[in-house]
Amino acid sequence: MKVEQIYTGCLAQGAYYIESSGEVAIIDPLREVKPYLNRAKLDDAKIKYIFETHFHADFVSGHVTLAKETGAPIVFGPNANPTFDALIAEDGQEFKLGSVTIVAIHTPGHTMESTTYLLRDENGKDQAIFSGDTLFLGDVGRPDLAQKKGTLTEKDLAGFLYDSLREKIMPLADDVTVYPAHGAGSACGKNMMKETVDTLGNQKQMNYALRADMAKDEFIAEVIDGLLSPPQYFPMNVKMNKEGYEDISEVLKRGTQELSADAFEAAANETGAIILDVRRQDSFAKGHVPRSIFIGLDGNFAPWVGALIADIKQPLLLIAEPGREEEAVIRLSRVGFDNSLGYLKGSFEAWKKAAKEYDTVSSVPAEIFKKELAGGSKSVFDVRKKSEYLSEHVMASNNAPLDFLNDHLTEFPENKTFYLYCAGGYRSMIASSILKSRGIHNLIDVQGGFKSIKETGVTVSEFICPSTL
Repeated sequence: MKVEQIYTGCLAQGAYYIESSGEVAIIDPLREVKPYLNRAKLDDAKIKYIFETHFHADFVSGHVTLAKETGAPIVFGPNANPTFDALIAEDGQEFKLGSVTIVAIHTPGHTMESTTYLLRDENGKDQAIFSGDTLFLGDVGRPDLAQKKGTLTEKDLAGFLYDSLREKIMPLADDVTVYPAHGAGSACGKNMMKETVDTLGNQKQMNYALRADMAKDEFIAEVIDGLLSPPQYFPMNVKMNKEGYEDISEVLKRGTQELSADAFEAAANETGAIILDVRRQDSFAKGHVPRSIFIGLDGNFAPWVGALIADIKQPLLLIAEPGREEEAVIRLSRVGFDNSLGYLKGSFEAWKKAAKEYDTVSSVPAEIFKKELAGGSKSVFDVRKKSEYLSEHVMASNNAPLDFLNDHLTEFPENKTFYLYCAGGYRSMIASSILKSRGIHNLIDVQGGFKSIKETGVTVSEFICPSTL
């Protein structure tokens, strides 16, 4: 028996490859299925099952494409109602995979179809659970994504989750390995651990939601407390996962069309496409196409695209570093953004060579920022999350979280320069690009973000542990 976690850091998502005696099961695959096909080929094995723990909201699964490529059935748990052919498992139904067994355990709460898959070895011993968004390390799945107006509330779902954890998961042995669908950084939970694998016994000891003496009402209150609104793209991803989607090969074919500088400009003018610049933030600062939006591939790319571009059907034109164009299209498709129309051939250098107008972002090192701050009254904006800001921030700063930047547009001064910073410089460059696209140009980005600022000795607020907020 072989179990492999295939972890994608950008989405903080774990897919799973289980092989036994030449038969393979894939759990929660991503949109691009070649890695799973290649892995099975390496083992000279056949993909027998594709298991889905639930209808994912934060990414588009590769289940439909993988089923088409392999002929393997897609398995969902009870209450699932996809529009495509799928095997809807009963609670407790067993699936033979080589010499091992996978058991579908219905664990509603995060969603009503949420199902945990229990892996038993050839001797019938419980080895591992693939818990989807039901149980994370240090946390549990949020109960507000599957609400139905007039029927189910987030409190109802939290109650179902309490029962699922205590009746279905906590009775399992302490040595059972927990393989969750997500780790730290995912919007599907509040405070997940950075680790991606643990034992159930350890989770019983340190996960607040598994406290043995926790009453149901107490659980509901704690799980709901502090939940932020889910990203706008989540419902559309659920829809795609339930109803199917365009084959990834067609998405790639369309998205990787080469466009000259003139053709790129014409496409932008004629289609209303957003120009998405996915290069490094320092490259964007030095020069970019006017009104383009920066979201770099080397950061939490896909989640920020989903959070900041509301419509997954929005046409996109890409500017990438040469050789990374296909990567950009694939990673966009993982969160349902399939409408890339092509990319600028030769990247930004081709735009400059064509003598077309371009823009820059004023950016200064933290030491210069310190001197400017000491020289008099300066407007400073911290674009980190509210919890990060409350934990510790530059004393003179205002909080304008990137996720909700549009709500703060009137707060930015019109006639004087202001400064932007985040944790390390990635989010503040995104914010800079958005503000400049709205005609706000009197900004300066602080390189290296709060980390670098703090190292200079700039006065900051007293540190408060984020877990206490």
